This record gives sequence, structure tokens and C-alpha cells, in this order.
Amino acid sequence: MLHLNEITVRISGRVLMERATVAVTKGQKAGLIGPNGTGKSTLLKIIRGDLQPDNGSVSTPNGIRIGWVEQDVADGNISLLDAVLASDRERARLLLAAETATDPYEVAEIHTRLADIGAHAAPARAGAILAGLGFDATIQDRKVKEFSGGWRMRVALAGALFAEPDLLLLDEPTNHLDLEAALWLENYLKEYRHTIVMVSHDRGLLNSICSHMLHIEDKRLYTYRGNYDQFERQRRERNERSSSMQAKQLQQRREIESFVARFRATASKAKQAQSRLKALARMEPIASIAENRTISFDFPQPETLSSPIMTMENIMVGYDPNTPILKDITLRIDMDDRIALLGANGNGKSTLARLLSGRLKPFEGEMLRSNRLKIGYFAQMQAEELSLELTALAQMMERQPMMTEQKARSNLARFGFGPEKCENKIATLSGGEKARLLFALMCMDNPQLIILDEPTNHLDIDSREALVRAINAFDGAVILITHDPHLVDMVADRLWLVRNGGVETFEGDLQEYRKLLIEQRRAEQRTLRLGVSDKNNGERNEDRAERKENRRQTADSRAAIHPLKKAVEQAEKQVDKLTKIIARINIELVNPDLYTGTGQHQKISELKIKLANSQKELTAAQDLWLEASTNYEEALAQAS
Repeated sequence: MLHLNEITVRISGRVLMERATVAVTKGQKAGLIGPNGTGKSTLLKIIRGDLQPDNGSVSTPNGIRIGWVEQDVADGNISLLDAVLASDRERARLLLAAETATDPYEVAEIHTRLADIGAHAAPARAGAILAGLGFDATIQDRKVKEFSGGWRMRVALAGALFAEPDLLLLDEPTNHLDLEAALWLENYLKEYRHTIVMVSHDRGLLNSICSHMLHIEDKRLYTYRGNYDQFERQRRERNERSSSMQAKQLQQRREIESFVARFRATASKAKQAQSRLKALARMEPIASIAENRTISFDFPQPETLSSPIMTMENIMVGYDPNTPILKDITLRIDMDDRIALLGANGNGKSTLARLLSGRLKPFEGEMLRSNRLKIGYFAQMQAEELSLELTALAQMMERQPMMTEQKARSNLARFGFGPEKCENKIATLSGGEKARLLFALMCMDNPQLIILDEPTNHLDIDSREALVRAINAFDGAVILITHDPHLVDMVADRLWLVRNGGVETFEGDLQEYRKLLIEQRRAEQRTLRLGVSDKNNGERNEDRAERKENRRQTADSRAAIHPLKKAVEQAEKQVDKLTKIIARINIELVNPDLYTGTGQHQKISELKIKLANSQKELTAAQDLWLEASTNYEEALAQAS
């Protein structure tokens, strides 16, 4: 299907790839991965034919259709549905020919071909794709020009999917999507019948879709069989083997060099020494594997506050009191909460984030927060507020004039800015580096609540994993808006669903939410197929009533199980907390400095008492965890 043969690529004199070779067979779904700046997007342009490699060749079978997401929809005056339909150029050409053809045989051939490609069902299929990407049936007839750039990119993605090319090239396809659309796309690509080569930093998408991984490393392309998790395991094993072989080779070189040094001048051993020198010259060095995963995030630990740190009662908020975005919000946030906001774009997730951050004031209702509560807010749009001519260090000190330079450097170092990077102008930073600078600015005041609105847009996979670790190590509360299901799975323990002008707790996990979305789309499709006649169909009404009752019972079961799940999580946190306390006490007790000097007996005695009390508390916490786990598992078994 696709063969890259020893291609070399240079951009502005810099070598991105050198004699890289890879083959993608028909039906494969390959993830193209590698750190930012290694040439992934450039490689897609070469496959498309937009760029030519400096050396080597790219070959595909004659007649195959290669598709990708156009950067813009050509004609903004056509409807969304027509824009997607126009992406199937063969169908558009045949329909035009059918209008002008006069020869009966030609007309028959045209209509036969239209039937072969399913042209008559095309509007329904295009509409379904648009609906999956967030355009419901009520807006599919609106003009493309009425939508912003991010929504137009969704239309372009819908067009690429609708055309069903033999080879589909995707470059970060979830970047302009919300979580709901990303989940739909994941399911769609899983069922896609043709070949895919996809650049993505979405670990969950790569795991769900890909059968192979193409990894750019050291200017070469390496193929791994399996999804991203399997790639990580195989690469780690390869690196371990390489390190072991390198160590053995170094030992062999030392032995040969030692022999030559001892016996070179000895006549009886001279030939053997010379032979070993030749073997040494022929010995190809095994390259060491350089791990480039140096990015780390470190949110500063905040002052502990008693819960709840924020409460909302009957809140109404928006940008115009006459047309509020959200109303009747009654919720609370605790110090240890990890909350992900669900809901399609446009339902008010960012409005809620601005309310929680204090950037929006409620029109009605009561909102209480701890007097000592500090809030950090991350939003991609804040990147536009950065002063591009300033350095990262100067930007931080401008935001916090009373901060010392050493403190500013320490804050930046938490997010991967070393001494040199601190002095670089912001204009020269990559998208990922600007995102990390925003994290550093967000954390200047050691907030107890951090609000993250699409924090991963410019982060590669390793940076996203570093963010997961940092959030899980943070002792404050987190509010998360993201299109990355993996991040939600790894971080969130509560879900809030923003829809229909309100905010409600979703009693379930992300997998259950995924099922709910699938059920809703199926119901919408059934409604479209069946039409209004369903209203008078008593049997179907009874079916719907039965389904509604089943859903109510399921919701009741989830509501009953959720507190048990919460109890398990709280018990786990208490066990972890006490385990860390005991570890710290043990470290202090084995410190030799503790046993030198006078007046230390009192401190040693206090530490031992604290250790004994902590061990008792740990035993009790483990018993509570065991009891909570048993109750939760029994409730799950009964619910199923």
C-alpha cells in the first residue's frame, strides 16, 4: 500500500530523516509517533506529494485514493452537508455527468456506478458523520462561513472520513474536538475498512485504533507491531537488550586492550596481540540508547484547607442576564476532588470554568469559598496574553513583581525550564513550551484549586504522561476539561455533565458515559428513520417507557454504588498518606545526624511514638479499605 524507501529529508539545512525505510500494508492502521520536531507532519506531506524528499522514493499502487484533512473548506457559502458531500469527488462528478448525459448507455453506466458507490445513501451517511463530530441535524443546512475555524476543521475532517480513501492520512485529528466527538471518532476509525497513517499524541486513540506503530528515532523509522502500549514495552525491551550488549562489548574491548598492553612487546605473544588489535578495529560500536524523556511537571503542594473549599447554590451565570448559559447550579468542591467536565462544546464547560476561577460573576445564587482559597486557571487562549518579546523569566517576574529572581527560576524549573531556557524569548518557544510556561504562571501562588481547560493541546505523549503524574501527586483539587479520554481515565474520580443549561453529577465512569453517548446517537438515528409516526405507535411508546424505566433503575443503581466507590477511594488515599508518613519517619530514624549532639533523645522518642501511632492508624485504615472494597464489589455484583 505504501513504501518509503531510504528517504532523506532536510528542512532549512537540518536533517530530519536519513535513509528512512518503512512499509505499510493494505488494511494496516499505523500510528506515526516521535517527539515534537522530528518530522512527523513533514512525512505526511511527503506521502501526499506536497513535498519531495531530498533522496529516496515514495511509492503507492496505481489508482489508490489518498485522503487527508484539508486546512479549510473551499467554499464557505455552501451548507455543511453539501461541503461534506463535495468531498467525494467521484460522486460529485457522476452526478454532474448524469445531468448532462444524453446517450442511454452512458446514462445507464453512470447510474450503475452511482449505485455501486452508494450515492443515494450518501446524504444520510454524511449527516451521520457530521452528527458524530458535533453538528446535529438542525444545523447541518447552515453555511460553512457561519462557523469559526475550529468548527470548520471539523467539517474538513468529516469530508475526509466521508470520502473513504484507500489511504487516510490524519495529523492530530482530535485537536479541534471535544471529548464527545473524540470518543465518536475513536469508534469510527476502529471500524474504518481501509488503511490509516495517523500522527497523534492521544495515547488512548493510538491504543484503540492502531495495529502498528511507526516510530521516528535518531532520524530513522522503526516499525513495531501492536498499539502504543505494546510499542512502549517492545521499545523498552529493545533498549534493555541494547544496553546489555553495549556493556558486554565494552567489557570485551577492555579485555582486548589489556591483553595488547601487556603482551605487545613480548615476542611470543606479538602475533596474538596484533590479531586482537585487528579484531578491535573490526568491532562495530553499539550505539547507546538515549532516553529523551526529560520533561517533568511538578505542581507545588498547597496549604491544606478544610472541605468544602467552594460551594454553589442555585447559581445562574453567563454573559447576558437575559440569556444565561447555565442555571440552577448546586454543587460543592472538596480539597481532594478530581473532577472532569463532560459535555459537547458549546454547552458551557468553559463558562463554568470561568465561574469557578472568578473570571465570571453569577447573576443569581450563592457562591461561597474559603477565604484562603487560591485558584490557578489554565486556558489555551491565555497563550495569546503572553508577551512574546519577554523571556520566560521576565514574564514570570512581570506577573509577580515581588517575587525574587531565584524564586521565579525555581518555579520555572518545576516545568522543565532550565537556566538557559529561562532566558529564551517567548516568541522562540514551541507550542508545548508555551503550555509549560502557562502551567508555571498558573502555579505561582501555590493554588489549592487548579482549573485545566484543554491542557494537552500542544503536549506530546511523554509530556502528557508527565502531566498525569503531576496531577496525581498534587494534594489540591482539580477541575479538568479535555478531549483526551486517557487523561480523564488516569486523573478524574468524579464526573460533572454540562448539558441543557445545567450541571449535574454523572454517576458512572467514562466507559459508562461512552455507552450513554452511543445509546443517544442510536436513539437519534432511530427517531430520524421512524419520523413523527412514532408518536402514534402505542407499542413503541410502551417500549420507550420500558427503556426509560430501565434507565431509571440503572441510574438508581449507579447512585447507590457511587458512595461505596467513593469510600474505597478515600480509604485508599488514607492508606497511601499513612504509608508515606511512616516512610518519612523511618528515613529520619536511620539518619546518623539524629544520633549526634545533645538533646536528641526527646526527638528520637517523639519519632518512635509517632511511628507506633501511625502504624496503628495504618492497620485501621487498611481494615476500613478492605471492608469498603468488599461492600463495593458486592454492590457491583448485585447491580450486574
